Amino acid sequence: MKLIAGVDEVGRGPLAGPVVAAAVILDPQNPICGLKDSKKLSEKKREVLSIIIKEKSLCYAFGEASVEEIDQLNILRASLLAMKRAVESLRIPPHHVMVDGKFCPDIQYSVEAIIKGDQTIASISAASIIAKVHRDHQMILLADRYPEYGFAQHKGYPTKAHLMALDLHGITPVHRQSFAPVAQLL
Repeated sequence: MKLIAGVDEVGRGPLAGPVVAAAVILDPQNPICGLKDSKKLSEKKREVLSIIIKEKSLCYAFGEASVEEIDQLNILRASLLAMKRAVESLRIPPHHVMVDGKFCPDIQYSVEAIIKGDQTIASISAASIIAKVHRDHQMILLADRYPEYGFAQHKGYPTKAHLMALDLHGITPVHRQSFAPVAQLL
C-alpha cells in the first residue's frame, strides 16, 4: 500500500497568530465522507469532520511557523516551513506527499504541488480541515489573552472590527509586524 500524505496550511492572510499546516495520511480501507476544502464547510461541520479525520486516518501531524518566523522569512517561506514541520512530525513516513498550492516544502520525500488540491484530493482536504480547526482553537485561546481584539470571531483576519481594535489598542506580540496594516501602526 502506497502511503500518501496530504498537506495544507491555513492562516496566510491574517494579521495575527501563527501559520499552521497539517499533514494527513488517510486509511484507504476507512474512507471519510464529506471531505472538501475547509473554506467550503461551516465551522460546525469542520469541527465534526476534524474529530472523524483524527479517528480514522492512519496518522496526522501539525506544524506551524510563529509570528516571529513569519516576520523574518515572509509568509510564503513560513508556510512552507510549517508544512515541512508537519510532514516531518508524521509518525508513519509517507511514500509520497501532495501539497495544496503551487510550491513544495523542502522535504526528504517525493512531493508534488497541486493547485486547488484541497478541492480534489481527499487527504489534502482532510489536512485543510484539521489545520483550520487547530488554528481556530489557538486564536480562541488568544482571544482570552487579548479580549479587546475579537480573535474568537475573526481569527486574526483583517476585518473591519480587527482593524478598528488595532487603531484603538495598538499591536500585540501576536500581530505580524511585516503585514501592512500592522506595519503602518509601528
